Amino acid sequence: MSQPTVSPQQLAPSFGAVNIEQYLSDLAAKVPAPGGGAVAALHAAQAAALVAMVARYTTRAKDAEHKPVVERIIEAADAARARALALADADAAAFTAVGASYKLPKDSEAEQAARTAAIEAALVEAARVPAAVVDEADEILSLAAELLPIGNPNVVTDIGAAADAARSAALSSQLNIEINVASLPAALGDSFAAALLRVDTIAARADALHGDVLRAVRG
Repeated sequence: MSQPTVSPQQLAPSFGAVNIEQYLSDLAAKVPAPGGGAVAALHAAQAAALVAMVARYTTRAKDAEHKPVVERIIEAADAARARALALADADAAAFTAVGASYKLPKDSEAEQAARTAAIEAALVEAARVPAAVVDEADEILSLAAELLPIGNPNVVTDIGAAADAARSAALSSQLNIEINVASLPAALGDSFAAALLRVDTIAARADALHGDVLRAVRG
């Protein structure tokens, strides 16, 4: 199934190319995108960045025995941040495509069939993007949990902040998957069931990690 074509002019600049003030202004504006889906992806990007930052602070001489693990975490977190940032752009594109598909002509049977196919394809993509954000949140949370026992204790609270951001990414993505799946035939929507089932587990793991960090802070 093909999606309606979206011209570059219809899409906002890449989230990686705008400053925070402009992003928040765009988010607050009465425009279709960015919205909650982009926010979820950026939560994941921030979570990954926090994990990478804590790992980079865990490169002292006393951390030498953990160097291979720390370097792997840095590489993985940086890659997750890049993917999550790209997903923010993908979400904006997907949401724009959904709106465009509903505006397609439907005067003839052929047009109606083409419009239905375009709507379904756009909705699948609009659900696929937050499902991918759930994947990123899951991986980032695993990296944060792995880093906690060996991470520099001076920045341990940032591991908790990363867990909280990953949790928000997953829960916000859950909403965006649900609303798009609700308009899809079951044969298409059922493919997102696994992602939805993982969200509660991710949230519970994030809460547990937050608690571990809080106990570490309190001694």
